Amino acid sequence: MARIGFIGTGHIAAPMARRLAGEGHEVLVSRRSAAVSAALVAGSPRIAAAENQAVVDGAETVFLCLRPQHAEAAVAPLAFRPEQRIVSVMAGVPAAALAAWCAPARDISITIPLGYLEAGGCPLAVYPHGATLAPLFAPANPVIPVASEAALNSHFAVCAMIPGLLAMLEAGSGWLAERTGDADGAERYTAQLMAGFLAAMAPGAGRLAAEKQALATPGSLSLMMVEALETGGATAALTGAMDAIERRLAGPG
Repeated sequence: MARIGFIGTGHIAAPMARRLAGEGHEVLVSRRSAAVSAALVAGSPRIAAAENQAVVDGAETVFLCLRPQHAEAAVAPLAFRPEQRIVSVMAGVPAAALAAWCAPARDISITIPLGYLEAGGCPLAVYPHGATLAPLFAPANPVIPVASEAALNSHFAVCAMIPGLLAMLEAGSGWLAERTGDADGAERYTAQLMAGFLAAMAPGAGRLAAEKQALATPGSLSLMMVEALETGGATAALTGAMDAIERRLAGPG
């Protein structure tokens, strides 16, 4: 079993730490978020809390899970070892900056986890390679190597689409609740409708378009919905937002 450290213990780090501890790994978490780190320690005998440098000293693999604006101040002063493996989950922190802060460690990768990784089924796009992540999270969470940092940023942009889709589901659930008077039932129906459909859909390129076309047949209510969203600019707004996120992640120039 591996010894794994987390610098930062927020919404993303906590489920990762719980999953790894549940797999039998020894996990060290920083006390940066005291309440979260205390809850993690209380929840597993394989999780301990320590100061940032002690986390680095005690770990073979270190996950960096900080807000990008706080990353340099927290990471740059730490002393890493040449053989350590570093995994960043910080969107917008470029590989060049990580290499400077984490030297002399050279095995550095960047990935995009979400909290449901704890239960499995979360695809992990990773750059520059997946050698560190696969033994820890695959096959329950598929590891998907991407060819460049620019391609990873595009994956980050698609990942950011999730709260946008949740906002649409929230609007649909609220609309249904107004008409039924049952807010709990409306949200349960809306969420399960979408979750069940996506879970049953076969994977593969072109399946999203195929499923849409199978539902949105001429004269159908589904086609009415698709055309209304396209006419209203919803799909253009979505791709426009992803373009903007991609530009922000790419940085100046």
